[in-house]
Amino acid sequence: MEIACLDLEGVLIPEIWVNFAKKTGIDELLATTRDIPDYDELMTQRLRILDQHGLKISQIQEVIDTLTPLDGAAEFLDWLRGEMQVVILSDTFYEFAAPFMKQLGYPTLFCHNLTIGDDGSVQDYNLRMPDQKREAVLRFRELNFTTIAAGDSYNDTTMLNEADRGILFCPPDNVIAEFPQFPVTLDYDQLKAEFTKAREALLK
Repeated sequence: MEIACLDLEGVLIPEIWVNFAKKTGIDELLATTRDIPDYDELMTQRLRILDQHGLKISQIQEVIDTLTPLDGAAEFLDWLRGEMQVVILSDTFYEFAAPFMKQLGYPTLFCHNLTIGDDGSVQDYNLRMPDQKREAVLRFRELNFTTIAAGDSYNDTTMLNEADRGILFCPPDNVIAEFPQFPVTLDYDQLKAEFTKAREALLK
């Protein structure tokens, strides 16, 4: 039995922090895991900026409420769930992801959560566990599931390496250059084809 493990932002939904950066005009918030490999460094930077500007969780959620999944994402996810089990492994937060889950038909999501102060300030972030994407794939494999994973950023690469097959979806050039072992897909049709190819290869 196969399990598809998908990243969320950049694969099924827009980059939340990028859209919030555009709304606030704070260029420092444009940085994502496509740019900074160290997730703690990235989140520490984000929390510092939110504090400096007095930005609250409600302001981030207001931007999220204006966003929808990427064009074709829901249809791709429906197709994939018809082919195999699907789990979304993301470094986003439940406080951010909930509206998208409804639009995507409530897929299974493993991610993290935030510590929110009484005044609505984002005080800290809480990892489910370090490198949770890789750890989840490892546990699935220990349960004798075959795993095929897809993502776009540095923080997906340990998951892709751990999976039986890994696929990059619309990655930046720096990730392509550093991880040439993974096939690159640029749209959902190509991603479907790679999932099909990976599944057929694993069944041989």
